[in-house]
Amino acid sequence: MAQGRKVVAQNRRATHDYFIEERLEAGLQLLGSEVKSLRNGRASLGEAYAGEDKGELYLFNAHIAEYAPANRFGHDPKRPRKLLLHRRQLERLLGQVRREGYTLIPLSIYFNERGLAKLELGLAKGKRKVDRREDVKKRDWERQRARLLRERG
Repeated sequence: MAQGRKVVAQNRRATHDYFIEERLEAGLQLLGSEVKSLRNGRASLGEAYAGEDKGELYLFNAHIAEYAPANRFGHDPKRPRKLLLHRRQLERLLGQVRREGYTLIPLSIYFNERGLAKLELGLAKGKRKVDRREDVKKRDWERQRARLLRERG
């Protein structure tokens, strides 16, 4: 975790289901009640994904709980939220998603040093079942090797 980052929500399944080839930071266009809810740590990225809509990038299906004191001025918990990126970044990402079969996966929502809500996006390729099995074998071997080294020396 980087200095000055307060993580609100993480997508723990992302590294299990995808090869993350690149990570980047994107801003989020949020309503006031959404920011308040995020500051209380009430968000989930479990089923969230990033996708294109009319040439812009949006975060779909991310759940940011309603902020009770906002009453009727609240927000829809699963509404699409626009991602704020530089034009060149946006064009490059959309090109890779369209042509090369990459997927944009939200990895975490956090507040940076300046107190702004940010989304960590991963440019990823899906893992097959075989790849996942190899990862589990590798993890088990590392754990076993560490145990053996501890016992011997």
